[in-house]
Amino acid sequence: MPAGPYDDLIAHLVRSTPLNTSEAARVVAEVVGYFAEQLPDYVRRRHAELKNRGLTNDQIFAVVGAELASRRVAPPPQSARQLRRMVYG
Repeated sequence: MPAGPYDDLIAHLVRSTPLNTSEAARVVAEVVGYFAEQLPDYVRRRHAELKNRGLTNDQIFAVVGAELASRRVAPPPQSARQLRRMVYG
């Protein structure tokens, strides 16, 4: 069976946590998927999550704009208008 690109990471998690191999693989897949999320999808998802918490759009776009700067591969800074267009079209 060919080795996967994250086998070393999965093995490290199994050694250093109480996770078994399948649990560690699932965690790695979830994290990789999280960071592979496209910018518009991320903005729409976070907008919905924060809206459900009762934040206003002005608050949401400030939070999301700050979060984008801390992403693993940060996109160029987005204005509130650009973020709004991703959400509402």
